[in-house]
Amino acid sequence: MSTSVLIVDDEHHIRLLIEQALEELLDEGVDLYTASDGDEALEAIQAQQPTLVFLDLQMPKRNGLEVCRAVRANPAIAGTHIVLLTAKGQAQDRDAGLEAGANRYLTKPFDPDELLAIAHEVLGAA
Repeated sequence: MSTSVLIVDDEHHIRLLIEQALEELLDEGVDLYTASDGDEALEAIQAQQPTLVFLDLQMPKRNGLEVCRAVRANPAIAGTHIVLLTAKGQAQDRDAGLEAGANRYLTKPFDPDELLAIAHEVLGAA
């Protein structure tokens, strides 16, 4: 199975920004996938089994916390590394994200170099 990263955000331009930030991973043989809502995200995680997921918190259908909990509850995909990426920067939001099973919690606006560094760190350890 190839190494892959899933980018989940309901805003098209945010997905594009994250894809651009991670573009050099394509040259390293990493596949990039996208999803635009929580249901699509869960389906893609189950189908593609990505090593890493950048997951928006506020989305239609299922929010990022619900997706996180569903992933952690499924033994087949529970090891997926999840980075929540959100505009919600309050301490209680961060705590809720980590309690739901996220490995990291980043706030928007994000630093593209930081996303790439996290991807290299996670994928390098995979």
